Formats: sequence, structure tokens, C-alpha cells
Amino acid sequence: MILDEAMAIQQVAVDTGLFTANNVWMMISTALVFIMHLGFATVEAGFGQAKNTVNILFKNTLTPIIGLVTFYLIGFSLMYPRTAEPGFFFGFDGFFPQMNEGDQTFAYTSGAYTRWTDFLFQAMFAATAATIVSGAVAERIKLSAYLIFTLIFVGLVYPIVGSWKWGTGWLDALGFYDFAGSTLVHSVGGWGALAGIIVLGPRIGKYVDGKVVDKPGSSVPLAVIGVFLLWLGWFGFNGGSVLSGDPEAVSLVLVTTSLAACTGGLGAMFTALFMFNRLDLGMVLNGILAGLVGITAGADVISPNYALLVGFIAGILVVLSAVALDKFHLDDVVGAVSVHLTCGVWGTLAVGIFGFKAITNDNGEFINAAGNVVSTAAEAANALSFSSQLIGVAACGATAFISAFAIFIVLKYTVGIRVSAEHERQGMDSHEHGIRGYTIIYDE
Repeated sequence: MILDEAMAIQQVAVDTGLFTANNVWMMISTALVFIMHLGFATVEAGFGQAKNTVNILFKNTLTPIIGLVTFYLIGFSLMYPRTAEPGFFFGFDGFFPQMNEGDQTFAYTSGAYTRWTDFLFQAMFAATAATIVSGAVAERIKLSAYLIFTLIFVGLVYPIVGSWKWGTGWLDALGFYDFAGSTLVHSVGGWGALAGIIVLGPRIGKYVDGKVVDKPGSSVPLAVIGVFLLWLGWFGFNGGSVLSGDPEAVSLVLVTTSLAACTGGLGAMFTALFMFNRLDLGMVLNGILAGLVGITAGADVISPNYALLVGFIAGILVVLSAVALDKFHLDDVVGAVSVHLTCGVWGTLAVGIFGFKAITNDNGEFINAAGNVVSTAAEAANALSFSSQLIGVAACGATAFISAFAIFIVLKYTVGIRVSAEHERQGMDSHEHGIRGYTIIYDE
């Protein structure tokens, strides 16, 4: 009896330790994803013109604010409805996160994290989807129109689409796989960005007589800092998506994430050198982000060797995509569509080409396709379906693009979405904010 009690006490101590360690890692990951908003702000401010710096920073400051509040009010309950049956198309538990007994204890996710940690981690993802749109439509969109779009897109469109997989909806039942959101976060935001630049049109003077006119950004160093902040944040974005502090899974995810970022930068560098005959830093920066977006869907099921290839292809695609957008006079200030949409789609499909998953039974034992227990994950690996990945990409893309396009069209013919030509030429900082981002004052 005494031995049994001692073992029970020891088990409680072990469970408490694991619960604490897992939850702390999730909270650290949440903080890292939060830092990504600073990365997005500095990338956009660096690539944008100096006369619009304050406007860009204002948008990027309000985006996580709106995202967090909106996701708290409605988004979380839409994305993770407790009352819906698996395989649902739409579910909603009511406003505000519904808290049950045990939600803050080991019982919530078998010792991985609490429900409040769950909410905050997912809320950071939601705000990220809207931030992607900000960079594409910069330097000519009305601030009021952007904020209204963010409110609707983060509050309704993103959580409904996300619920189809992460909330155990119909895409999850179909076998669609998106580990950390190449499609559910990045391409959803990318489709929103594409809709925005189509409805808005290009900046004044961007395309003249069929030629692309460069509009130099305000600060190359700021853009570089932003990319490295985003890369740092991706350790939480992908690493936290393990949803525990499992050392084996987290270490693999962080390795594949970093390798894809490296080869993404290399792929973009070589492609830009071939096409433009120059070492293009901007393309290298976007190549790094392209590799990160590309590996996000399968960071836990793609081997490090294949992660190198996924990232390299993403780096090539981001350059080709940027060139193609300019051919169609689609003006994307920071390359958000190329990075997040093009490479988000590629990364999701790459899971169906290179990714494998290990099947386990209720006891945590590995089982093969015949249902027999085997000794290793490799023996239980089933190739993920390319067809289910394609269906998921198409369904999420169509929903996100049509919804975003409709929102922008309604805003265009109601409150208006574009600043006046005078404000655009002179810069949005002075007209909308009354201050400039860069001011040098000399004392008399």
C-alpha cells in the first residue's frame, strides 16, 4: 500500500513537471510568434517609401490589436467549436471562449497546455493572416478600409477556413494535412492580399509604358532586421505547432524549418542572378521567407534532406511569381503574394509529395496499414495523399479569395478604399497622421 501511494505521488510529480514544461514551451512559442508582428512591420516599413512609414507602422500596430480582440470575441469559438461533430463544415459555440472545468489543468490536452495558452497561441496566428495583406496593399489603401477588412477577415473568414482542418472539420476528415499553416495561415492571407491588389490597382507611376518603375524602399537595413525577426519568430510558429515540448518532434521541426529558410534564400539568389544579372538582396530576403512558408505545412513530416529541396524550390518560385505579378501589373509592395500565396500553395502540395505520417493506435503503439503493431515509426509510415492536399488548397483558396474580394468590393463602393492621388503622391504620413517617420532636426 505504501509503495502504491509512493508511486502515485511520483506519477503526479512527473505529470505536473511535464505539464509545466509543455505549457512553458507553448507560451515561449506564443511570444516568438508575437515578435513576428514586429518583423512584418519592419519588413514593410523597410520596403515601403519613407513618406509612408508612419502609416505602415500604424497599420502593423493595429493589426495584432484587432486580431487578438476579434479572435477572443468570436474567432476562437468559430475555429474550435466544441459542440460540432468531427467532419463539420461550420460550427460555433457562442461569443467569447467557453471555459469548462479542467480547462486550466492537465485534463485539457493530456498535459500539453491550458486552454488560455491554446487561445493566445492561436490568436497570434489569426493576426498574422491579416498582417500578410497589409504589406501587399501598402502606400495607397485608406486606413479605415484596411481596418474594417482586418476586422472581418480575422473575425470570420480565417477561423471558418481554419476550422475545416485544425478544428477537426471536413478537410481534417478528408486527410488534408497542414502542420502549421502554409495554407490555413499563409496562403489564406496571400489570397486576401491578391484580392486587395486587384481591387486597389497599382500605385501611381509603378507601371509606365509597359515598364516596371522601381520605387526604392526607405531602409534596406530595416528590411533585413525584419526578415531575421520573422525567422526567429518561425521557431515559435512551427516549433510551437508541435503543441507540446516533445524534444524529438520539436528538434526535427526546428531543423527542417531552418534548412528550408537557408535553401530558400539560395534558390532566390541564384534565380535572381540568372534573370536579372545581379545579386538581389530583396529577392534573397523574400527567398528566406519563401522557404519558411514552404516548409510550414510539413515541417514535422518532411525529412531534413527533403526540407532542403522544398526550401530551394520555394526560393525559385518566389522570384518567378514576383516577375509574373509585374507582368500583369499587380503591384505588391513587399512581395506578400509571392511569398505567402505562391509558396504556401507549394509547401502544402509538397507534403503530398515528400511527407509521411506515422500511424498509432489508442495505446500510442505504431501500427501499419493492416492494423498490426510494428516497432518503428518508419514501418508505420503512410504516404500523405496528394489529392487531399490539392482539394484543401483549392477549397481554402477559393473561399479566402472570394471572401476577400467581396469585402474589398463592398468597401470600395461604400467607404472607399483608396486615398486620393494627391495624398498618395505626397505621402500618407503627413496627410493621415501629421508626422513623418524620418525627421532630422538641426538646432539653430
